[in-house]
Amino acid sequence: MEAINTIEQFNEIIASKDPVIIKFYADWCPDCKRMDMFIGDVLEKYQNYNWYQINSDEVQGLAEQYDVMGIPSLLIFQNGEKIAHRHSAYTKTPGDIEEFLQQELG
Repeated sequence: MEAINTIEQFNEIIASKDPVIIKFYADWCPDCKRMDMFIGDVLEKYQNYNWYQINSDEVQGLAEQYDVMGIPSLLIFQNGEKIAHRHSAYTKTPGDIEEFLQQELG
């Protein structure tokens, strides 16, 4: 998962004509660390999509702008628009994430 380090980089990435998946996280977040233990298998199944991650403490303002109320959260963007959002309460297991991706991306 490639890191996004600036708002400019974020805006460039989400402008993609293809869907991109972005994980919002923070270093202090225990649920984020738990997700990191299993997300590799999900990435393999959905490797035809570009995955990114953004530390919401380091790149401030984006979490608020896109209604990220809990972390980790997964958001899908296409053509500069947020097309799907999975809040932290529903990202606890690989099944939760795969269900979301299947529902949103097919």
